[in-house]
This record gives sequence, structure tokens and C-alpha cells, in this order.
Amino acid sequence: MPQTVEITPGDLTLAQLRDLHRRRRSVALPEGARGAIAAGAAAVARIVARGVSVYGVNTGFGKLAQQRIATDQLERLQRNLVLSHATGTGPLLADEVVRLVLALKIASLAQGHSGVRPEVVAALAELLARDALPCVPAQGSVGASGDLAPLAHVAAALIGEGEIRLKGRRWPAADALRQVGLAPLALGPKEGLALLNGTQVSTALALAGLFAVEDAFAAAVAAGSLSVDASRGSDTPFDARIHALRGHPGQRDVASVYRRLTHASPIRDSHVDCDKVQDPYSLRCQPQVMGACLDQIRYAAGVLEREANAVSDNPLVFPQTDDVLSGGNFHAEPVALAADALAVAVAEVGSLSERRIAMLVDPTLSRLPPFLVADPGINSGFMIAHVTAAALVSETKQMAFPASVDSIPTSANQEDHVSMATHGARRLGAMAENVAGVVAIELLAAAQGIEFQRPLASSPPMEELMALIRAKVAPWGEDRYFAPDIAAIKAMVRAGTLRRFTEGLLPSDGPGFADP
Repeated sequence: MPQTVEITPGDLTLAQLRDLHRRRRSVALPEGARGAIAAGAAAVARIVARGVSVYGVNTGFGKLAQQRIATDQLERLQRNLVLSHATGTGPLLADEVVRLVLALKIASLAQGHSGVRPEVVAALAELLARDALPCVPAQGSVGASGDLAPLAHVAAALIGEGEIRLKGRRWPAADALRQVGLAPLALGPKEGLALLNGTQVSTALALAGLFAVEDAFAAAVAAGSLSVDASRGSDTPFDARIHALRGHPGQRDVASVYRRLTHASPIRDSHVDCDKVQDPYSLRCQPQVMGACLDQIRYAAGVLEREANAVSDNPLVFPQTDDVLSGGNFHAEPVALAADALAVAVAEVGSLSERRIAMLVDPTLSRLPPFLVADPGINSGFMIAHVTAAALVSETKQMAFPASVDSIPTSANQEDHVSMATHGARRLGAMAENVAGVVAIELLAAAQGIEFQRPLASSPPMEELMALIRAKVAPWGEDRYFAPDIAAIKAMVRAGTLRRFTEGLLPSDGPGFADP
């Protein structure tokens, strides 16, 4: 069994969410949570007993909300809702995303405003604990009325329908439940709707994207610092006095990291009085560009942390008064806009990194051997590695167009504006993957540039970075099969290994996060 962590509904931190995404965990709720859940379920039971017509409890759904459903048909209503909405298509969501979806759904339902019984929350927690993961197709949600189709596949698994991934293979859900000692749930009033409604899939995808973007960002800051010394650039542009006059918090904060990473470099000391007046923007303007990206990452992180702690299904139950209120918390516009901000930011991180690679391989700018190889001509060196970086950057730019500006009416125009948050968030994984590849190539190129500065050393942090790179990849003496070198350093970027160089800078680094 995995390690159990206690989560407090409404009080999850980004650090906890990153841990839940990166490691297999089971979750436990605090003592008072069961009472809150039961109170919501009791309120729904009282409403049903009174025969009051309430959307989602004893009515149809969407355009069919005016259809009243008889009490003896309420279980069938919820089951039919789940089965009819399980319309997802495309590749399955990754296991780590599904685990995060389950944890977010548990945290939302456990606040007691969704009207489900404690048994429903307990069943979700058991799936997570047993690593019995519903097979959830990635496509089919427009990010409004909740992530209906993908969450229907989660709910279907609870009632023994669809498929579950268990022990490395896909099983019919009923078989998988039996293997882990669970019985299919019979859904009570509103429970199917509560499971389907909500932004948990969009939010889980956006959080996964955020964490991958953070990893790429941290690696790019480290790579950019190494590129400064590799090209005998200046650290003057990182001076705190420059950034104090601009005032942007991200710019100030990231400039302080560049100062720390480049401080006390013998390479820098060796050319203080050189004839070069100014460096290219890809070196000189790193604090301004990366700082602006950091501000966007922090904005998105704040939105996603709040959304992870939200109750986003509909209608919402208020047990103290037995009010059931229909609203629109399921509309994922906040997630969509946050995902778009992350998409633009990570595209810019990759773009700046590619420009530094182009600078390093160009002897007129870097004053290094052409394409970073000692015997050019017979050796091509980093020539086509830069082409790969350019291809990745161009592909990433194409994915950066805002998803949130698109909307298409659904459900016979009842749902006439939608957020497109789900695929807006889903693309972040591919974008961060591309940028991790670009930054990996820069790290290799910058490390090769440092080799041409030997026997001079770089700063202590950059020598630590060089040791990490050289533990995976040898210096480039002559042409060899290149792809494994890129893959090795890219794996280091994706694993978050280089976050040590920016510790405390990124939103999910610490125990909690609030907007600056």
C-alpha cells in the first residue's frame, strides 16, 4: 500500500498537490470530514422526502431540466446519467493525472456541499489507495458544466462499468473492483451528477502542466546562467539596482537568482575589461523575459491552487438551510485562462533558450568554435541539435494560441458559452515536454562552451551544474550519436533535478503559496 497523506478539504497546498501528482499516495480525511459529508447527504434525503422539485436530484439534466422524475426512478436516473455521459474518446489520461483527479474529487466532495453519501467519497479513496485507476479518455470535455465526459468515466468505474487500469493492465471495471475487494456502487439521488460535475479533470491537467512548466523554467534559468559564462557574457544586467527601477516582482526575484548563480566566476573575472560592450538580448534580458514568465506562472499557480480547493459541481447543497442552489461553479474559465497564461509563458521560455543556443553555435556572437566543436568541417558538432531546438520551439509556438478565446455552444444552446479549459490544460504537457528538450540542448551546448573556457572555472553553482551534466554526458570531442545525450539531460530537466538552482522561486517549492 502507498504512503497515506491526510488532506484537508479546502486547504490543499501546491506542494501537496505536486507530491500527489509525482508520487503514488493514498489519502485520508480529517476527523470532521465525514460529518460534513453526511450532513450534505441528509439534506438531499430530506428534500426527496418532501417531494420538492430540485434540479439534479429529481429532474432531468441540461435542456431536460423541466422533466420531473418519480422517486422510484432516482437511482436509475443517476446511473443513466453516468452511462450516457461516458462519451470520451482519444488516448487515456496518464495514471498520475487520474490519481490527481481522484484526489481533487475527494477533496471537493468532502466539503459537504455536493450531497453525496460518505460511502461515495470512501469508494473514490479506495480506488486511489489500491491504485485501481479508471480508464479516462482524454478528449470530450469543453470545460463547462464540469468535465462531464471524462468524469463520467471515473463515475462509471465506481458503478462497475467501463474499464479500470490495475497491475499494469486494463480490466473490465467490475472485474477490477472484485480484485480489490470493492462492490459496485448503487448511486443515490444527485450522486451521479455530483461525480460528473466539476472541474477536477481540467484542474488536474493544468496542475500537471504547471509542475512540468516549473521544471522547464528552473532548468532554463540554470541553462541561461551557464550560457552567460560559456559565451563570456556580462553579469552586469543582473544588478539589483536595474530591476528595482522596473518594479515587477518576478523580474526582481529571478534577477537575484541569476546574480547568485553567476557570482564568483573566474571566467567572468578573466574578461572584466574586454572590448565587448553589450550582450545579445537572449543573455542580457533574461531577468525581464523570465521574470515576466515567472509572474504568469505565479498567477496561474494561485488560480489553480484555489480551484483545487473549490467546490465546483452543481447544484450546491447548503445543509443548514436545506437550500439547493443552481449556479455555475462548474464553468472552468479560471482554469482556461490560467492554462493559456502558462502556455504563453512556457513558449517564451523555450523561445529564449533557443536563441541562446543559436548564439552559442555562432562564432561571430559567442567567439566560440563554430557549432561548438574543435575540428569543424569534419565534425558538425551542435549544428543539427540547434535545428531540433528550433523545430521544437516552432511547434510549441503553434500550441500557444489561447484556447479560452474559442467557444462552441452545446446541449441545444443551454450551455451557450464554454471555456475549453480541458484541452487548453492538456496541451501544456506536450508544450513543457518540447521546452524540456530545448533546454536540454542548451545545457549541453553551454556545457560544451564552458569546456572551451578551461582551465578557468565558472561560479560554484555552475560548476555543480557542470558536474551533473558531465555525470550523464561526456564533453563533445568529435561527432557521435547525439540523441542519447539529449535524452539523458532532458530526463534530468523533466525530473525536476535542476530546481535546486532556483529553490524558493517557484510556487510549488514551499509548503504553501499565495499570490504575490
